[in-house]
Amino acid sequence: MKWRKLGRVFVPDGSRDWAKSYAIIPTAEAVGDDRLRVYYAAVDSGYNGRIGYLELDARDPTRILYDHPDPVLDIGELGCFDDSGVNPSALVETSLGTVMYYIGWQRCERVPYMLFAGSALRGPDGVFRRLSRTPVLDRTDSEPFIRSATTIVREDDGGYRCWYVSAHHWTHVGGKQYPEYIIRTTRSDDGLTWTGESTQAIEFADPSEFGFGRPWVIRENGLYKMWYSIRSRTEPYRLGYAESPDGLTWTRQDNRMILPRSDSGWDQEMVCYPCVVDAGGHRYLFYNGNSHGASGFGVAILDQE
Repeated sequence: MKWRKLGRVFVPDGSRDWAKSYAIIPTAEAVGDDRLRVYYAAVDSGYNGRIGYLELDARDPTRILYDHPDPVLDIGELGCFDDSGVNPSALVETSLGTVMYYIGWQRCERVPYMLFAGSALRGPDGVFRRLSRTPVLDRTDSEPFIRSATTIVREDDGGYRCWYVSAHHWTHVGGKQYPEYIIRTTRSDDGLTWTGESTQAIEFADPSEFGFGRPWVIRENGLYKMWYSIRSRTEPYRLGYAESPDGLTWTRQDNRMILPRSDSGWDQEMVCYPCVVDAGGHRYLFYNGNSHGASGFGVAILDQE
């Protein structure tokens, strides 16, 4: 699975108050036959995140056709789970319309942050409005720290399956505090309410690994395919890949995910937070580079399967 980098697509120029820096977790959807809309989160001068979007040429996704000037989802109400920022993670067609699942984050005192998944409905004006002030994936006794970064697939029976990031506990790496986080999966009948039991989807390959970031799942020819970020104690984020016949039991095939860090430039430090989309007769992979999106996001095209 060889991907060819097409280049960096976007990084904020700092001219907008809500988008001083970062363009994190690109989340793409095809708009007609010739356009891609890519949602991302940028931060203001206080590092509070809001969601905006670009529209790109589906045949040349490095070409920006439209740069929406305002955020389409703002930070949450003071004291809520998303009062420090929101990041996009998935778009889902439901009985209500198009719902964005997003990562709501809240700064904390004894640990750096909490991350839980929220949901918001897209209106006719393209702006998203929260379905609830509380998380759609809230904390549980077995998952009290993090439940977010969802990717969701519609199943043949009309239900939905979600894969998401969940933290075991907090640890220290290089003198800094980080969550140790895995990918789990759960199911919903309507794509709106997630109350079922969850199970672990991806296992660590060795003791150096301590986190899997932002999974992205598609179902193709009866096979589930997952791209995800791998975080370890010995190297920065890199991308991995796994396959599953049922969405529950996964086989890691990281050696097939060929998208290395560049020798220099905006993604020489890391590649992370993948999003795979088909448009314009091609399969594209959007991803973040250095410092988890501080350098913006770029795109690669699938050259060889």
